[in-house]
Amino acid sequence: MSSRRLLRQFLSFALIGVLGTATHFLVLYALVSLLGLGPLAGSSLGALAGALVNYGLNYRLTFRSRRKHRDALPRFAVVAGGGWLLNGALMAILLSHLDIHYLLVQVIVSGIVLVWNFLANRFWTFSEG
Repeated sequence: MSSRRLLRQFLSFALIGVLGTATHFLVLYALVSLLGLGPLAGSSLGALAGALVNYGLNYRLTFRSRRKHRDALPRFAVVAGGGWLLNGALMAILLSHLDIHYLLVQVIVSGIVLVWNFLANRFWTFSEG
C-alpha cells in the first residue's frame, strides 16, 4: 500500500471520526449537563454512541471493506470495546491527576483513542487478508 493511500485512509477515518466524536461529545455533554450523570459514565456512553456512527461510514467509505458484516462487525466491536476501555481508563486516570475541565481531558483522550482505533481497524477489522 502506498503512503498516499494510507494517508487518505487516515484522513477519511479522522473526518468520519469527527462525526463520531461529535456524537460522543453531544451525548457526554447532555448526560452530564442535562441529566446530572458523572463525566466518566457520560463519556463511556458517549463513546458507545460514537462507535455506532463510525462503523458504517468507515466500512463503506474509508476502508471500502469487502469483508462480510458478520466478519467485520464483531471485529469492529472488539476494537471499539478496546477503544471504549482505553477511553474510560484514560479518562479516570487523567481526571484524577489533572486539574482541568473534563471536556479538555476528553479532547486529549480522544486523540489517543483515534490512533488506536485507526491502526486496529486498518490492520485487523477491515483488512483484506
